[in-house]
Amino acid sequence: MISNCFKRRNIVVHRISHLATTARPRTFASSLRNPFTATTTMHVNGDLNNTTVLRKTVDIVPDPTYARRSLAIPRIEDEAQVREKYRPFLCPKDITENDWVARLELSTVMKMVESDMTATGGDRLRVLMLFGSMRSRSYSRLLALESARILFRLGCDVRVYDPTGLPVKDDVSHDHHKVQELRDLSKWSDGHVWISPEQHGNVTAVFKNQIDWIPLSTGSVRPTQGRTLAIAQVSGGSQSFNTVNTLRILGRWMRMFTIPNQSSIPKAYEQFTNAKHSDESDYIQAEGGSRLMPSGNRDRLVDCMEEFVKYTIVMRSHFDLFSDRFSERTVRQAKLAKEQQVRKPEEETEASTNGTKRTHGTDMVNGVHIKSL
Repeated sequence: MISNCFKRRNIVVHRISHLATTARPRTFASSLRNPFTATTTMHVNGDLNNTTVLRKTVDIVPDPTYARRSLAIPRIEDEAQVREKYRPFLCPKDITENDWVARLELSTVMKMVESDMTATGGDRLRVLMLFGSMRSRSYSRLLALESARILFRLGCDVRVYDPTGLPVKDDVSHDHHKVQELRDLSKWSDGHVWISPEQHGNVTAVFKNQIDWIPLSTGSVRPTQGRTLAIAQVSGGSQSFNTVNTLRILGRWMRMFTIPNQSSIPKAYEQFTNAKHSDESDYIQAEGGSRLMPSGNRDRLVDCMEEFVKYTIVMRSHFDLFSDRFSERTVRQAKLAKEQQVRKPEEETEASTNGTKRTHGTDMVNGVHIKSL
């Protein structure tokens, strides 16, 4: 047995020696040209990104026929009261048709919207917009208005809720008109857009108060479950993601589907144009004023709104499925079984009583026993 082991060892050593002596010598220059042998196709450090298993992607070509096109609700078809109360983002027609939002290339998502409206008989996506500051020049509000303009061009029915007058969350103000307005808008919506300033490293009290007034459930109705959510924040200093992280947590807690993308605007006071203008021509040239200036931050906001619309279109047709949960079905079934157990003895008692009455009914006329006469 030992001799066989030595024989096998000698054979291996001989083969290694043979390969070493017969291998083609390589110069330093050739090693730079091809650091591996000619029979391998591996990368220097391997396939670090696993590109070999990557799903094939398709480059979608923009459709130029959708340039400057808008699917916005025409004034004659819009409710005057809704337009006045919930659409402060609207600008005069000569601005709307030529501003930076009108120039955006959004042909792919616009095709999706058109197809969805055709399939639903013109039913538009319903979007509730919330912002988190009541300052006269609130940058979260300005960003909400810019977001609303993008969504409105994409055919959405956008309604911006004004938190002014909303009471601080308590246990006695549920019937307050601002509370009821907020809850009704949430029930009405297909999706939300939340935009909050960052204060002390997190969302503002103004914004959180709005979320606190939206309950997880009101009877059998859940005002937020199954709805989509887009999130953004504005900061007075350098870029931060504390607030959008909190918004994402809140969205999950409210049983909403938060889109993967998000927007964070640093130094918001430098990102918007002035509000004041010398004359009407200056006003038109400035696109109405207080507009988000060109930057990568603005491009990211467009990405978020485009993605939000796509996700909402895909998910809205399955809304009921996302509200169906195993745990809740189990609770309903247990409750129904309990009610049936309580109801069964009552039904048996009632049936027995009715049977007794039927037995004696032939001998009674208007409460008088015939046989006794």
